[in-house]
Amino acid sequence: MFEIFASFGVALGLITGADEALAGIVSLSLGLSLVSAVAGAAIGLPLGALIGVGRFPGRRSLIVLLNALLGLPSVVVGLVVYLLLSRAGPLGSLGILFTPSAIVVAQALLVAPIVAALARQIAEDAWKEYEEQLTSLGVSRLRAVPTILRDARYSLLTVVLAGFGRAASEVGAVMIVGGNIDGVTRVMTTAIALETSKGDLPLALALGIVLISVVLAVNAGAYAIREWSARHHG
Repeated sequence: MFEIFASFGVALGLITGADEALAGIVSLSLGLSLVSAVAGAAIGLPLGALIGVGRFPGRRSLIVLLNALLGLPSVVVGLVVYLLLSRAGPLGSLGILFTPSAIVVAQALLVAPIVAALARQIAEDAWKEYEEQLTSLGVSRLRAVPTILRDARYSLLTVVLAGFGRAASEVGAVMIVGGNIDGVTRVMTTAIALETSKGDLPLALALGIVLISVVLAVNAGAYAIREWSARHHG
């Protein structure tokens, strides 16, 4: 027990002292998660809005598939991306396996279904609210998508934040396609797994504290945005 408390004290010292190794891992992790969230949102937001507003054959099946992808095992995504980017894979010529780019690809594939599923519900609700008005103006469902996305931007921003949180806490896929290379692809989650297995509890605890703080900050930000949006836009 004493060792745990001692490690916790050292971990706090690493954080307050802005340890160079800790700062490097955290900055790389946050940067890759941000890029992944933006890439996932670029795919998921319009896709979710199109499904939410549109009416076409197979829509219900697509919604079921989208919801099912919310529980997609991250290691499976990592395996698929690994096979695609490996030297023998169809995208092996890109040479990005075990690089930060591979991590972004894997994380974006995990974030996109989350963003699309949540955006679909928001867009569907928004369409029900504005359908009569937009239809009377001669706006088709397809042309209404940009309007819906713009009007629901604050709600959708919370969706993107949820995607960022998902990317920041990912470990399985990142470990497979990133390789956990020190200074190159080692992010918070993979570093925690590695340092714990090595018995370096202070660094693992410090990274864990930072990761939890980031997740809490993201959720607090999403809550604040929802509250602000509800007060100002109803």
